[in-house]
Amino acid sequence: MQIQRNLHAGCYRDGHAAPGGKAYDIASGERTVFEQYRQAIDAVRHTIYVENQAVPSPAIGVNFEAALKRGVDIVMLVPADPEEHVRDARRHPAWKAFFDQIAAFGRHENFMLAGIAARDSQGGRSNIYIHGKVMLIDDGWATIGSCNLHWHSMNGNAEMNASFWDPEVVCALRCRLLAEHLDCDTAALDDRAALCLYREIAWENRRKREAGDLDWQGLAFRLDPAAYGE
Repeated sequence: MQIQRNLHAGCYRDGHAAPGGKAYDIASGERTVFEQYRQAIDAVRHTIYVENQAVPSPAIGVNFEAALKRGVDIVMLVPADPEEHVRDARRHPAWKAFFDQIAAFGRHENFMLAGIAARDSQGGRSNIYIHGKVMLIDDGWATIGSCNLHWHSMNGNAEMNASFWDPEVVCALRCRLLAEHLDCDTAALDDRAALCLYREIAWENRRKREAGDLDWQGLAFRLDPAAYGE
């Protein structure tokens, strides 16, 4: 396991080494979470599964776009109801390039932007807010922590992630997450087939939602990348 941090320059000054360690220029800041996200996405061969509170900022979005062009399957679970600052940004011309990039993801058949919604006490469905920060790659590597994909987290908010390479653990985590979101067992499927199934179920649940049919399989439904934040 590895621990990474993002910190603004000047947040801390004392780079004195821990026992047995090496001194670190912490006064200049640190962006190892951001660096490892980029390296992991650039190294992916088959699949990326993401749960995050935010859609990617352009600084990391370019890496996702390149992965999609290589044929990597990506499922990105985010809040179906984004935070108000995202809605405000959608209305501001300065953020057009940011939302254009998210829309461009949606032009790839191997991409799915999804939210989740559960039955509520009134018999309808209520969107569930996503606050997790998880990324699984190729059923072998994962990172979990506090770092969002938005600009503030990637550029120095005090964030910490733990990353690990363990195919058995990562595959088991993928199966547990998808069992909750899709209401089905994907243990017999490889990671690419599992994300393909995710897309199929999320699309069908989206169609049902638009038709007023609340009898879904699981919780996941497709979000429109071109309209996210409207």
